Amino acid sequence: MKKISIWTKIFWFAVIVIVSINVAIQITGHSYLYRALIYTYAGIDDLDLFDAREVSHDTPQPWPLSTTYNKKPISATLKTALENYQSVAFLLIQNDSICYEQYWDHYDTNSISNSFSVAKSIVSTLTGIAVDEGKIKSIDDPVYQYLDWFNTEKSKSLTIRHLLTMSAGLNWDEAYSNLFSITTKAYYGNDLVKIMRSLKVKHEPGKVFNYQSGCTLLLGMIIEKATGKKLSDYASEKLWKPLGAEFTAQWSLDHINGDEKSFCCFYSSARDFARLGQLYLNGGKWNGQQIISEKWVTDATTPAPGLVDDKGKTNACYGYQWWILNHNGHRLFYARGIQGQYLAVIPDLKIVMVRLGKERGDKRPDNHLTDFVTYVDEVIKMYP
Repeated sequence: MKKISIWTKIFWFAVIVIVSINVAIQITGHSYLYRALIYTYAGIDDLDLFDAREVSHDTPQPWPLSTTYNKKPISATLKTALENYQSVAFLLIQNDSICYEQYWDHYDTNSISNSFSVAKSIVSTLTGIAVDEGKIKSIDDPVYQYLDWFNTEKSKSLTIRHLLTMSAGLNWDEAYSNLFSITTKAYYGNDLVKIMRSLKVKHEPGKVFNYQSGCTLLLGMIIEKATGKKLSDYASEKLWKPLGAEFTAQWSLDHINGDEKSFCCFYSSARDFARLGQLYLNGGKWNGQQIISEKWVTDATTPAPGLVDDKGKTNACYGYQWWILNHNGHRLFYARGIQGQYLAVIPDLKIVMVRLGKERGDKRPDNHLTDFVTYVDEVIKMYP
């Protein structure tokens, strides 16, 4: 009898392992792992990996250029930070005009990029518009009025306000580097409704600030239920067209003709992202038209009361899916994404700042990030 070589044994063992893994993936419904393993980590140019729905624009309203456009050089500190964190776009608007912009890595004014969690502030805005229109009666409405699977003993106390303020207490693991986390599954998977139906209220809502992307996914579904429109279509009608966006945006879907990944994955240009910041800077108005109520703007950019973080410290950094920072005598608010996507507003200086890129700094004890604070410090010095 012919002896089987060690290499043949290894080969067949590997085949058995690979086949077994694939069978296990299919049986457990974890097919998203194929894509996650291939692409390893989410990136700013992931648009082609997923199906998407357009957020269409209408008549473009190009930004005016300031008389000082690109005449003030950025500081060495700012230049180093922008380059070290692999920025692709940096844009500053003051007094309604672009005063500085720079692009890297083949990006330009026409390039669109993944906003990641900046999309959360867009969803917050759409929620506010739906409230203004009476489509959503109140942010204190229980979630089960819109999503009936939350009509259980423990989940029926969950409200839209809890989702907006990241105090829902859901069984959601916000872990981007874990292949098996629900966040990774939501990003790479193809059935968001199934994922959302698996969510339960684990802790009493309205007590602890705990950042969970699942809150925004639920808000997106509530908006669709309340308005009868796809999230992208509602964003086009209520934001992108009225704000005079120059380019059609794209919102990634879980599958063809499926649901928007509302917690992330809104792709647009730096100039068009800046429009949302300018809208908030102007108290919800754009060219004299009230797009969203001034009250919503104020409430959304004020720290949500009655919340503490996991260390018991009073919430001072988060409103309705907007971050808030009091820094060196300036009060500012901003949207941010996991790779250092920032859309910031410094109201007293009438500045809107957009930074897009591939990396970010470290998290500080106050929940803000070191690179963001550097950008803000240098911008304030540049345009006091």
